[in-house]
Amino acid sequence: MRLILCGLVFLTTAALASPVEDDLERLLKERGLVSQVTDQLTQQISNQLSGPLQSARNTFGGKASEMVIQAMGLLGVPYKRGGSSEEKGFDCSGFVRHVFKEVQGKELPRTSAEISKLGESVDKQDLQPGDLVFFNTLRRAFSHVGIYLGDNKFIHAPSAGGAVRIDSMDLSYWKNRFNGA
Repeated sequence: MRLILCGLVFLTTAALASPVEDDLERLLKERGLVSQVTDQLTQQISNQLSGPLQSARNTFGGKASEMVIQAMGLLGVPYKRGGSSEEKGFDCSGFVRHVFKEVQGKELPRTSAEISKLGESVDKQDLQPGDLVFFNTLRRAFSHVGIYLGDNKFIHAPSAGGAVRIDSMDLSYWKNRFNGA
């Protein structure tokens, strides 16, 4: 299933990007990965991902777009407490650290609280794709972190039993726990 989701991310990306990515789409079709997904699932995922991808590309291109694409390529990777690899799974900070290392070449601290002390604070209304968003999920500030995608959505490794996914910051759970960016 993860491979199919990655294929859909790449197909969505291909529809929005350069002709070079058409080769990837052709490869996925040749290997039968595209045909394994129903049109309905494809449409749902495409609708969910196209806004943030296009927003990142239009606004920034470069590193922000790479951050969003790298993060979305990890959709479906299982949650693992203390996890920091695609093979073993991710916790929230392990996921963010992995994406930053891959795209920026930078090592971030291990915990979301430590990560929150880096960089500069961003007002919620000024969020841009690639910004980090922090939440109070364990009755302590900055106990959860994700990567902002645009359109008030973020990607993160949520909790035990879950997998890397996209959520809306408009959901009451996240809205009530937002700590900053």
